Amino acid sequence: MKTISTSRSHGGIQGVYSHASSSCDCEMTFAVFVPPQAAERACPVLWYLSGLTCTHQNVMDKGEYRRLAAELGLIVVCPDTSPRGEGVPDEKDNWQFGSGAGFYLDATQEPYARNYRMYSYLTQELPALIGEHFPADMARQSIFGHSMGGHGALTIALKHPQRYKSCSAFAPIVQPSTAGWSKPALEKYLGADEATWRPYDATALIADGHRFDAFLVDQGTADGFLKEGLRPWLLEEACSKAGIALTLRMQEGYDHSYNFISSFMDDHLAWHAERLGK
Repeated sequence: MKTISTSRSHGGIQGVYSHASSSCDCEMTFAVFVPPQAAERACPVLWYLSGLTCTHQNVMDKGEYRRLAAELGLIVVCPDTSPRGEGVPDEKDNWQFGSGAGFYLDATQEPYARNYRMYSYLTQELPALIGEHFPADMARQSIFGHSMGGHGALTIALKHPQRYKSCSAFAPIVQPSTAGWSKPALEKYLGADEATWRPYDATALIADGHRFDAFLVDQGTADGFLKEGLRPWLLEEACSKAGIALTLRMQEGYDHSYNFISSFMDDHLAWHAERLGK
C-alpha cells in the first residue's frame, strides 16, 4: 500500500492511498478518514460509495463528513468507482460506462471481466487491506452511497446482512436493470441474460428473498434523474412487500448534487453511528 497524501482534519487524519489490486488487475486509489479516537481504540468503519463519473475525491472535497465523523469516532472509507489506467477497457465518450462507472459488480463479459470486479474488490480485497493497515473494528461496519453508489450500498448490504450494521443512500438507482442509464452497462458487463443482472438490482434482490433490517434513503424532489433513473417508489414498494423498514425522505427542492448530499450528510452519519454502537 502506498500513501499518496495525509492531512489533519478535525483532530483526525484524512489520507489517500493506492495499491495494486488483484481483483481489478490495476492500481486502485482510495481515501480513508481516521478519527482522533483511533489513537486509543479500534473504530467502526463506514463505507461511502460514490456515483457515476466520480472518484474518491468528490466526497472528500464536497461531502462535508469529517467534522461529525471525528466527533462520532467513525472511520470513513471512500473507494474509487471503477478500475482505471492503461490497458483497462473503457468507452471514453460514454460517462455511463467504463471508467467512473463500475456499478459495483463483477463483470463476466470480455473485455471487461479481467478488470471490472468492483464487487469482489469492495467485499473482499479492500476490507482485508483496511483491517490490516488501519485501526479498524471490522466487526462493526456500515455502508452508504450516492446514486450509482447508493445502488452499490443497497445491493451489497442485502447480500451481506450479517456484515453491515446499517445501510443508507442518497438518491440511489434502486432498479438498475430497467433504468435507461444503467441497463446498457449491465448488459455490457454481464451479458444479455437479464437473470444475471438480478444480484446487482436492489428490488430484484428483495423479490428473490434477500433481507436487511432497515434502510434510510434521502431523495431530492428537484433531482433531474428522479423519474427516469432513480424511482425510489420502486424500492418503497419492494420493501413494503418484504417487511423491510424503509425511511424514505423526499427532500423538497433538492437536486442530485453534493449540495444535496452535504445537506443531509450529518443525518446519515448519525444514523450509522447509532447502529454501529449497538
